[in-house]
Parts: sequence; C-alpha cells; structure tokens
Amino acid sequence: MRHNKKFNHLGRKSAHRKAMLANMASSLILHKRITTTVAKAKALRMYIEPLITKSKQDTTHSRRVVFSYLQDKDAVSELFRDVSPKIMERPGGYTRILKTGNRLGDNAEMCIIELVDYNENMLEAKESKKASSRRRRGSAKKKATEVNTAEKAVKAETVVEEPAAKETKSETVTEEVNVEESKAEVVDKNDENAEEKKDDKE
Repeated sequence: MRHNKKFNHLGRKSAHRKAMLANMASSLILHKRITTTVAKAKALRMYIEPLITKSKQDTTHSRRVVFSYLQDKDAVSELFRDVSPKIMERPGGYTRILKTGNRLGDNAEMCIIELVDYNENMLEAKESKKASSRRRRGSAKKKATEVNTAEKAVKAETVVEEPAAKETKSETVTEEVNVEESKAEVVDKNDENAEEKKDDKE
C-alpha cells in the first residue's frame, strides 16, 4: 500500500531512482535543457529546485550539501559559478517543462525541461510584448481623448455659429426691405413730379 506516499517512484528502487535523478540534474545544469518523459521531468523538478535555491548561498556547507545529492564536481561548480548569479532575483520556479508530443515506440509523453533564465528567445519575446502592449494602450487612450476633444470643439463651434448665421439672415432680409421701401419712395416722388409738370403745362 502507498498510504500518504505522494511522489512518483518511477518504477524503480530507491537507489536506482536517486542515481537517475542525480544524473539528470547534473545534465540539466551542464546543458541547460534536456529531453525526457513528462513523469521524469516532474520528478526532476522536485529534486533540482531545492538544490538551486541552496546554491544562492555560496558557502562551503551549501556546496557540500549539493554535492551529496549530485555527486558531480563539474555540475556543482557550474551551478555555483554560472547558474546561481543568473537566478539570484528569482524566488522559485527555476525550470520550465515544454511538452513535445508522444514517443513513437511506447507512446510515452515526451517533453523538454529547461532552466527558465537560459531561454533567451522566450525572454526577448516577453519583453517585446510588454513594451508593444504598453505603447499601444497609451497611444490608443491618447488618440481617443484627442478625438473626443476635437469632436467637442467642433460641436461648440457649430453651436456658436448657428445664431450668428440666423442674425446675418435677418439683417439681409431687413436690408432688402429697406431697399424696396426706398425704391417705392423714389417712384412715388417721380410720379408726383410728373403730375406737377402736367398741371403746370395745362
């Protein structure tokens, strides 16, 4: 019975399992990414992440503790010299599992497990996405505010111009009426003068 035994035994005895995980952890530290099955990768993640956290303190004691797990001097020196300065600011989650499909022979789920801070392409893509999304959001907001202000200004101008147009129309109508009245007066005067001339002749 496996009461309260939460980790995957991977179908191996404890000595075989520890040796396999130590070997895989050393390979991951030296090569920064390895291809394996998903079950082994999840077991390896539980095995190696505490060792990477331990490497943040570069002391003789922490080196000896890590060496007791890895049993590889090259991997220990690589971990403390190159990997630990790069992951110093990260508070955990040093590895990433990327599934790659099933294996042809036994249809086992395969994946790539890698150190997060060594995948430069993915880091650059994230930075570019953040930068571009910030620019787009800010520019869109600015454009929207500019359009709104322009629309408001146009509406205000039209509201102000309408009464002025009405006034000009009324002024032109009154001027036309005045011109017609003056013409009528001139015609009346001419008629009166003509009548007076006729009376004088008679």
